[in-house]
Formats: sequence, structure tokens, C-alpha cells
Amino acid sequence: MRVLFVTAEAYPLAKTGGLADVSRALPLALRRRGHDVRLLMPGYPRAYVRIENPRIVAKIEPILGVSDATLIAGRFPDADLPVWLIDSPSLFRREGGLYQDSQGRDWPDNALRFAFLAHVAAKLAMGIPKIGWSPDVVHANDWHAGLLPLLLSLEKEPKPSTVFTTHNMAFQGNFPVSWLPKIGIPEEHFCAEGVEFYGQVSFLKAGLTYADRVTTVSPTYAAEILTPEFGCGMEGILRDRGDKFIGILNGIDDNLWNPATDACLPRTYRDSDISGKRACKTALQSEFGLTVSPDAPLIGFVSRITHQKMADVILEALPWIAEQDAQFVAVGEGDPKMEAAFEQAKEMYSGRVAVTIGYDEPLAHKLQAASDILLAPARFEPCGLTQLYALRYGTLPIVRRTGGLADTVTDATATSIAERLATGFVFDEVDRESLEEAIARALALYREPLTWRRLQLQAMGQDFSWDASAARYSALYGAVSGLPETMETIDSPIEEVALETSRQAAS
Repeated sequence: MRVLFVTAEAYPLAKTGGLADVSRALPLALRRRGHDVRLLMPGYPRAYVRIENPRIVAKIEPILGVSDATLIAGRFPDADLPVWLIDSPSLFRREGGLYQDSQGRDWPDNALRFAFLAHVAAKLAMGIPKIGWSPDVVHANDWHAGLLPLLLSLEKEPKPSTVFTTHNMAFQGNFPVSWLPKIGIPEEHFCAEGVEFYGQVSFLKAGLTYADRVTTVSPTYAAEILTPEFGCGMEGILRDRGDKFIGILNGIDDNLWNPATDACLPRTYRDSDISGKRACKTALQSEFGLTVSPDAPLIGFVSRITHQKMADVILEALPWIAEQDAQFVAVGEGDPKMEAAFEQAKEMYSGRVAVTIGYDEPLAHKLQAASDILLAPARFEPCGLTQLYALRYGTLPIVRRTGGLADTVTDATATSIAERLATGFVFDEVDRESLEEAIARALALYREPLTWRRLQLQAMGQDFSWDASAARYSALYGAVSGLPETMETIDSPIEEVALETSRQAAS
């Protein structure tokens, strides 16, 4: 099948979180199954630097008052994945983040920016003559692409089927109703059955309501968001979708995240010989100014520093952690006040606590490899990827029993250890005492080397590659489009129009 995959970010072209990892790995896994998958995303400055062979393929006619847009085709670096970038300098070529300025404030025109993404995707989905390609299925991701199923619902047949995936219900893309005429949505759709959500226009609700099928990123999270506690006010919409809403567990790119081949590591290793993991630990201790001690348990935390990720609870537990003859390393960014508190802890517990504010992809790989234990708790977690990376690297995760964390980590109890099922440590309550109790259990087993080695082997033996999940998406695409799950496809050539700029000019 031909699939148009629409997203706001994709690694390594642009990344703020797990959506970027999924937006690379899932399309690649689907292409391995024989599908002709192509990705569409905004043309951020960093994306032009990273794509291979960028070329202008079409001028985008003025939409929503935006008249400076072109479509640039290229390929992911080191990956068999075609990509289209929407080059609109007025919307996407900005200093700062993907969604916020350098001061951490949301771009004031985010409604227009991502409505434009949806409108361009709809035109591409219906077929742009100069491109010579149109999809059977459009897969829209998160609120940024939420208007796309609505726009395609307004088109006449024949048109592609639509799948919408919500990666985190807490991020909804809600904007004042004054934006409605500016984003090209007919007024009759601003109603309880449409995009209206407590008096605002909700991009997320549009995706949940108008897509032919809706998915989320783990089975447990799919059940949780049907309840008021986790549904963020939209649980009723999901319940109304019935069997057209399912949870499909995310996977990981086991080529990028593989300790046996990871170029970011000072020394690689595999489950049959993890001596390289000790070398990674020594290197990280030296790099971060920690006491170099191969036997000191190293606890890592690589995450957004937010309330959702229980960063506040970790801060409460840090004095206790420092008293356990353990070391703690945090890498991430988020809430400024919590960032400052982590920095203060680094000064207070020199040699035992290290902190890097800001996300760095190679450093995240090195931390996963060097750590003995990974803290990955959350008040809610749609799927979570850091705990999956930890398992792959023989780093035992500590998680709270929620969402995808509950689906992917098996608590180390006497029974699960004896049955060779344990892969980490799971707790239930959102408080310091529960977190400390889970850490204490982990530290006790760390001091039993034979048991710890067995747990590492069990963790590294888990298969969270995208293959099984891609098969489920493939079946879903087949069901929604009425086409066979797989079929031989030939990449349609992209017709190139006059090349007006080189790579340097395009960037």
C-alpha cells in the first residue's frame, strides 16, 4: 500500500521527544514489509541540513494566506525513507524550538503553522499532478496533524483512508475560536460533534473525531484514556469510537539503539559479554566528574524534566539516593524551576550527583549504556521509550505501573525472578516513599551479582523491535482501506520540476 505518514517531527531531522523516534522507526518498519511509505513534515532549518539530496518538486499554491511555500523532496540520512519538507520561511524557518521560541513560549501562530501542515498534507493526499503519487492511507500523528482527517472528510471520493494516532492525550492543540476562519475550517464543524472543546478549537479532537481509525501507543494507555483520570476530557469521544479505537504498542529502532553497534559508546558490548558496559560506566563517571568507582551503582535519568515524568518526586528522593552510596546522573530539560533544583543538587552532592540540562542524543546513548539502573517513572505514560532503550542496554528500569510502562516492564519479585521473567522494578503510588522503596529493592539486588546478571540477560533478551507493531499497523491499514495488507510496490518516481536552488540555498 501507499502510505503518507504526517508528523511534526522525525529523528534525526527534528526532535523534541518520542514522537520523533516513532516517526522514523515505524515508517522504516512498514517499508520493510513492502509498503511505499513517505513522510511529510515541516521544513525546519535543522531538517535541511540533514536530509539527503534535497530538491524542489512543487510550488505550493497559496493556502490560508501563506504564499511562500514549496515542497522539497529528499531522503533520510542512512535510511531508506523518502521525505517531503514543507518549506515556508514565514512559518517554519525560525530560531528557537519546533513549538516554542528561545524563551520557552509557544509560538503565537502555532494554530496557523500546523493547520498549514494539515492543508498541504490534504492536497498531497488527494494528488498533486507534478508529484505523480497519491496514498491509499494517510497516517496523521498527534494534534499537529489533527485537522488532516477533518479536511479529507470534506473531499469527494476517491480519497485515501485516514488513521490518526494520539501519542499523548495531554497535548491537545487547543486554540481560541477566533482562529477558526484563519485555519480554513468551515464554521459548521465548530460544534460538540466536531472540533469544539470547551469553547476552543481542538486539533486533537478533530483527529479523534474524523479519522476512519484511531490508535494510541500502548494497550494499557488505550484502556486508561477511556477514563476521566487519563482521558483529559476526551474519554467520551474515544468511547464513542468503539472498536475503531485500539492501542498498538510502540517499538524501538533496534539498529539505532543497539549496544553491540552503537557508535556513540566508548566501547560496545552484547548480552554474551557485557564487559564493555563497565567501560562505558567508567568513561561516563570521568566525563561527569563523578567518583570513578566500578562497583558504585549508577542511577540514570534521561527525560523531560516535568511533572508528568515525576521529576519533582525524584528531586525529593535525591538526598536519600545520595546517602545510599549510589551515583545519580540526569540528562534532560523542561520546567525551569526543576532544572534549577537539579543544578543545586549537583552542587550539594558533588561527586555523587551530576546533571546536564538540555537534550543531547549521543549523551542519551552513553547514559543508557553506563547506567546500572534507569529511573523512568511517570504519573501517566502513553508508552515510553527510555525504559525500552534501557532494557536493550542491560540497564534495569524503575517505572510506575501505568500506560506503556506497565506493558513493558516485569517487576522483579521472588516469583518472577525464579521464573526468569523479571526485567525491572515497578511501583504503584506517586510519592517519594514508593519510589525510594523501588530503588532500595533494585540496590539490594544489584549487590547480588549473579542475580543482577540474570536480570540483565532477561532484560536484553526482550524483543521490542517494531516488527510486531508494524504488522499490526499493516493489518489496520488493510482493514481501513479494503486493500491487502501487503503487496508488491514500485516507488513512483518523483517528477522533478526546474531545480531553482541547491542544497545550500534550500537551507
